[in-house]
Amino acid sequence: MARIVGVDLPPNKHVEIGLTYIYGIGRSLAKKILAKAGVDGMVKCKDLSEDEVRRIARVIQEEDIKVEGDLRKEIAMNIKRLMEIGCYRGVRHRRGLPVRGQRTHTNARTRKGPRRATVAKKKKVAK
Repeated sequence: MARIVGVDLPPNKHVEIGLTYIYGIGRSLAKKILAKAGVDGMVKCKDLSEDEVRRIARVIQEEDIKVEGDLRKEIAMNIKRLMEIGCYRGVRHRRGLPVRGQRTHTNARTRKGPRRATVAKKKKVAK
């Protein structure tokens, strides 16, 4: 089983797709990494030799591509900085609302969470 940057690549997928399981690597970056490492992208991950795995890992390290823990840490620090300086985006992060200008009157349920049940008021019966 191929293990790169602390992530086990899925054995039955092509290497090009398998690399996208690493946080911070998408399809286009995976193609560039494989081209520099000289590895065919259509090979299954289980069929990779140790040498090919080492070459892929070396390319990721030498190109100084931020992946996994480093990238997650950098993103968290960026969000924390926005919240500390009190800018609009930071306030939206703090309140758990959409940050990029989406409407919130309707929708935005992913960011806001499930709807809170409204308490129905009882109507007084006129006598």
